[in-house]
Amino acid sequence: MPTESWAIHMHKEYFKFSCAHFLIFPDGSKERLHGHNYHVDAEIEGQLTDKGIVIDFILVKPVIRELCDTLDEHWILPGQHPELKIDPRDDGHTEVVYRNCRYLVPTEETIVLPINNTSAENLSTWLGRELDGSSRGTSSRRRAAPDRSEASRRTSAQAATGHRFTVCPTSSRRSSWPRSPTQSSCRSGGATRPCRSDPRFAM
Repeated sequence: MPTESWAIHMHKEYFKFSCAHFLIFPDGSKERLHGHNYHVDAEIEGQLTDKGIVIDFILVKPVIRELCDTLDEHWILPGQHPELKIDPRDDGHTEVVYRNCRYLVPTEETIVLPINNTSAENLSTWLGRELDGSSRGTSSRRRAAPDRSEASRRTSAQAATGHRFTVCPTSSRRSSWPRSPTQSSCRSGGATRPCRSDPRFAM
C-alpha cells in the first residue's frame, strides 16, 4: 500500500522583507554591502489530523508575517561567523569589522542572527527554526500568541512533522530548501539546494 503524505504550501504577497547584507565567501573574500527584496514561501508537512487538516494555517501565517517584519529594513549580520566582529557601543551604534573593512551603523538598524553567513540558505533555516519553536512554545523570540485556544496550538504543533522554506531575492534566482532527515524537530537546517552562478561557490 503506498505511503500517503500531506503538506500545505503557503504563498502570500506579504511574506516578504527587504534587508541589507553581504556574503562572506569560502575563500575569505566578501561582497560589498548591498540590499535585496526577498520573498518567502513556506511548505508545512505533517500528518492528517482527525479534523482533516495538516496544520491550522491561521496560526502559522501571522508568525511568518511577524518574522518577515522583524527582518524588514535592517542590516542582517551573521553572529556566528568566526572572523566578523560585531561590537555594540554605548552611543547607540554598532561597529562591524571584517578584516580591513570597518562599518559604523545605528544599532537599532541591525539584526544579529545566530547564523554564520547571511545566505538565502541560512535565512531559510532561521525562519524554519523560529516557526518550529513558535509552534512548540520554544522560540527564542517573544511574541504575542494569536487568539486561538491552547488545545488548537498543541494540535497544530503535534501534527506538523517538518517544513521547508524558500527565501529568494527577487533580483536573482538563488533559493533555498533547508531539509534534514529527522522528524523529531523542524526539517530545516539539513541539505540545501542552492542555485548560484558565482564561481566561488563551486563545489
